[in-house]
Amino acid sequence: MAKKLALRLDERLIAAAKRHAAARGTSVSRMVAAYVEALEALEAGDLEGADAPAPSHRVHSLLGVLPSVPDPEGTYRTYLKRKHA
Repeated sequence: MAKKLALRLDERLIAAAKRHAAARGTSVSRMVAAYVEALEALEAGDLEGADAPAPSHRVHSLLGVLPSVPDPEGTYRTYLKRKHA
């Protein structure tokens, strides 16, 4: 069931939200709802479930450029321990 939600925003942000919504052919309410749904999907780790645009060709071309690090925090922590030992 849809309910109303009132937000207090700076006039500049309101104008920007309306401009972005109009450019996408949607309403500010739908745009905010899509954003919150994307946040929920991201939190749940369901990137496919997010109603977000597909990555651009440039972003897609960067996939796999960097080597995969199994535990980046652990690797950095080990580096710091060695450095300051």
